[in-house]
Parts: sequence; structure tokens; C-alpha cells
Amino acid sequence: MGQLSLKNVVKTFGDFEVVKGVSLDVHEGEFMVFVGPSGCGKSTLLRMIAGLEHTTDGDIVIDGKRVNDLAPVKRGIAMVFQSYALYPHMSVYENIAFPLRVERAPEDEIRKKVEAAAAILHLESRLKQKPGNLSGGQRQRVAIGRAIVREPEIFLFDEPLSNLDAALRADMRLELTRLHKQLGATMVYVTHDQVEAMTMADRIVVLNGGYIAQVGAPLELYHKPQNTFVAGFIGNPRMNFMPVKCVAVSDTGAEIDFNGQKLTIAVDVPADQRTALIGTKVTLGIRPEHIAIGPGDAVMTIRPTVIEHLGQQTLGYAALPDREENFCFVLTGTQIIKDDQDIQVSFSAADCHLFDVDGNAFERSVELSAMTVPAQT
Repeated sequence: MGQLSLKNVVKTFGDFEVVKGVSLDVHEGEFMVFVGPSGCGKSTLLRMIAGLEHTTDGDIVIDGKRVNDLAPVKRGIAMVFQSYALYPHMSVYENIAFPLRVERAPEDEIRKKVEAAAAILHLESRLKQKPGNLSGGQRQRVAIGRAIVREPEIFLFDEPLSNLDAALRADMRLELTRLHKQLGATMVYVTHDQVEAMTMADRIVVLNGGYIAQVGAPLELYHKPQNTFVAGFIGNPRMNFMPVKCVAVSDTGAEIDFNGQKLTIAVDVPADQRTALIGTKVTLGIRPEHIAIGPGDAVMTIRPTVIEHLGQQTLGYAALPDREENFCFVLTGTQIIKDDQDIQVSFSAADCHLFDVDGNAFERSVELSAMTVPAQT
């Protein structure tokens, strides 16, 4: 099994509401990632699912059974924490076996399950060693092994890679993805790193201030964000936002005035807003990786103040009038660009996003299957 449902879940600490009526269904065998900035409620929500935090209101249902009042050990879950939480005086074998010993499982069963978990995690040669002799990535694998032997319905991960260096994080992302495919188990994973979310998740839950901002597959959130928060949070570097004016609307989209240039954006404008939208200010969003040097649908002259040469990419940052945030662009390969010199950049209308005055997106009239995803930085 491994089905999880959250029904209008609320969590308050005193008068402060951290989680504000979250409803969500996690399907059997799904890899679901909770992502968002610090303080958005993602770890609190995970701890409520685990039973480590009391639920102020709403229901948590696992495989059709309300578990609000059940102890963590009776919920059919296993949790892997940010800190490895290993016993330093115990061997790797005993650390993995610990939850089975607490349940007083037979020794033969313990040995079989520990050896099976060690084989999955490539820890066979480390079983006699102490945690102090292991690398950070190996210690986290031991913690995962301790969860595997419990054979839970749902795995919960609370930022398990945040203590690792960049190279180890990349390796562990691959290992966790392979582990999910191998076990076929339901996994709920919390992270503040949107790259982890994009590369590992079947679906992503973007949280903002205790609310769900959007739920969807990684490419859906990248190409069709529902609001400026999701648009700015998903993608690295973040999307550029620029104020523009709508000058006309039609069945094919909206025409905007961008720096004196007329640009038609293919978006779905709600019927009751077609007339009202004309003459109003909206927000144009364009991702840095969709900007090129030279002519295009929309052209602008900028003066980069900082250039970053990464080999596979060249990143540039420029200040624009009346904008506090830097305008960012990403070019493939090594580009001969110098700072403090004017260059002409452009972008296509098909790559643009439009948002209303409240930050809600007009739906883009583009099929996801026709889109391509730039490489993550």
C-alpha cells in the first residue's frame, strides 16, 4: 500500500499558524517532494505525518486509516533525519538492526533483513565498522538502511542530504532515485534545494507561508508555474520579472508593450478579463536561459555589471531602471562578453510568462511535450 492523504491539516504553535489548511493526496509508490524556503512549514508537515508533532486540526490518513492519534511506530512509516542519528558505539550492522531488536525480531530475520538492506545500499563491507570510520554519505546510507529493515509503507526524508558536500549530494541523489525504483515504495522527501526536487520527484509540492502554492510534476512547475512565487522559486537562476502594459487581447493571447515594442504572448486570458485587462499593468516573466544575444521577438540593450564564466555556461547580471533585482541571462558555452559594455539581448514571445496584478499566472497555451528543459546549473 502506502497511500497518504492530508485533509485540511493545520498546525499552530500558540497563536502562530505554521501550516494553514493543507490538503494533499500522495499516491502509492510515488516520490513526492515538499520544497520551499525556510519557515514555509515543510518540515513541520513531515513531522506531523510521522507523528512527531501533534496535528492541531484536520486528518492524516494512511492507507485509509486516520492516524492522528497513533504513535509514530504504529503508523507504518520510517523517517530519515537530516542528522544521521547513529549510535557511535554500535557497528553498522547493529545500527541497522536496532529497530528490529526493539521489536524483538528473531535473530535469523534480523540477519536476513540487515544483509539485504546492506546489499541494496552497498554497505556489505562496512557492517563491522563503527560510524566514526565512515564518510558522511555512508553514514546517511546506514540511516536509510535502518529505515529499510522496518519495511514501512511510507518513507519520510527530512533534508537528508543537507549536511553533505556538493559531490556527495549529487551521488546520494542518484542512489535515492535508484532506491525508490528498486523498492517501489512511497517516499515523501523534504528539501529547500529546488535542484533536488526537480531531479528526484514524481511530483513536487511547493509550499509558501504554510500554504500549498502549487502541486505538479517538475516540468509542469518549470514551464507552467501558477504564480510568481513558484515561477521565481523553481529554476536556477530564478526567473526575471519585468513590469509591462497590456495593450490588446485576442483569442490567440495578449499583446503587451515592452520597452516600446509590441509583443504578443500566447496565453489564455479569461473571457471576463479580456476587456478589463487592456491598459492595465501586468508582469512579464522570462527565464535567464531563454535569453540570447542578437535579434528576436523582443530586444533590449543592457550593460552587464558581473559576468560569470562557468565553461558550459556564461551567466551575466545587469541592473535595469526602476528594478531592485538584477536582470540575469544565461548563455551556452564560453561567451566573449565583458562587463560594463553594452550588449543586445533578445527573447522569444513563446518563452514568456504573464502574471496579473495579484501574481497569478495566465495559463500558457503551449503543450509540455513540445518544450525542452535547459540544463540545471
